[in-house]
Amino acid sequence: MTQSAADDVVALVTGAARGIGAAVTRKLLESGVVVAAVDRLEEPLNETVGKLRAEGHTVRACPADVTDRAAVAAVVESVETGLGPIGILVNVAGVLKPGLVLDMADADWDETFAVNSNAVFLTAREVAQRMVPRRSGCIVTVGSNAAGVPRKRMAAYAASKAAATMFTRCLGLELAEYGIRCNIVSPGSTDTDMQRALWPADRTEAEAVAGVVGGSLPDFRVGIPLGRMADPGDIADAVLFLVSERARHITMHDLYVDGGATLRA
Repeated sequence: MTQSAADDVVALVTGAARGIGAAVTRKLLESGVVVAAVDRLEEPLNETVGKLRAEGHTVRACPADVTDRAAVAAVVESVETGLGPIGILVNVAGVLKPGLVLDMADADWDETFAVNSNAVFLTAREVAQRMVPRRSGCIVTVGSNAAGVPRKRMAAYAASKAAATMFTRCLGLELAEYGIRCNIVSPGSTDTDMQRALWPADRTEAEAVAGVVGGSLPDFRVGIPLGRMADPGDIADAVLFLVSERARHITMHDLYVDGGATLRA
């Protein structure tokens, strides 16, 4: 691979329709990687992929629900047959259903773990089984700084991201002997649709951003020391580094990209 990524390398990115997933897809494409973009939101996925193709990039839209074992297997088989061996997997697909534990519906808990944890297992296992005989590959899971710091109204999200983080580290240990690296990028508050859905309806955008950056003492939430929210490209840059040759001796690492919000607690 080159300093950035590699010519003719194929990457599979989940949650690629928008937000961080779309940013990761773009960054990989710009580095010369061929990308299979996976998302269950077919219309937004096709729109994102259409724009990237119009710019001359080689990218395939792969609508699929990554919580479905059969769908994951079918996508991976299709990509390997049609585009080539998958050398990079980036697990970005995620959902956030905020709420107090005592009020949380079973369905919300189950869906959160299905997307944020189970799908990471299903996709990573399917891809890794093909990487092992080739003795090469990189897997990055986009986690969250919430996995390491308790948050009010985010128990399901934080617990599911913590599970995905430890799964990826354990996978990295098991795959190290095959030269396959597995790492995590853990964002803090990032300007995405998911983040904006948390903002109070009675606040302007500027007020909402100020609230995120400033933190909240009643919620035991530290602000962002760097004084700004991340944009999806900040997270994508971290992913791009971890799949590049510049990170060839890094595995089982959890890279926080949160502007210092957790004080790396």
